[in-house]
Amino acid sequence: MATDASPAAPRQAIVFFQRRELERLLSLYGRMVAAGEWRDYGIAGLPEVAVFSVFRRSAEAPLYRFEMRPSLARRQGAWALVGQGGMILRRGHELDQILRFFDRDRFRVVD
Repeated sequence: MATDASPAAPRQAIVFFQRRELERLLSLYGRMVAAGEWRDYGIAGLPEVAVFSVFRRSAEAPLYRFEMRPSLARRQGAWALVGQGGMILRRGHELDQILRFFDRDRFRVVD
């Protein structure tokens, strides 16, 4: 019986959201769906980043991506809000800093 002498490749850990972070993201998502702004979402856990994407329509590019990169936690902050064109709209050390972008009082009708 032949055996493979090479050691197994080490598995790289997947970055993913904690329960509270996911609850906050889904709460915002529910609020925006109720307002008619968003219609779909996607979640990805990758070796370097966890991504929560929101879409106006599922066939389009994401409107916003909430990215968590633990490797940047001490420098720029682990969290980033990325817009549709790939531009970073907001960055922070905590998720709540990023979610303030969507505060209700931020957008007002001007006469």
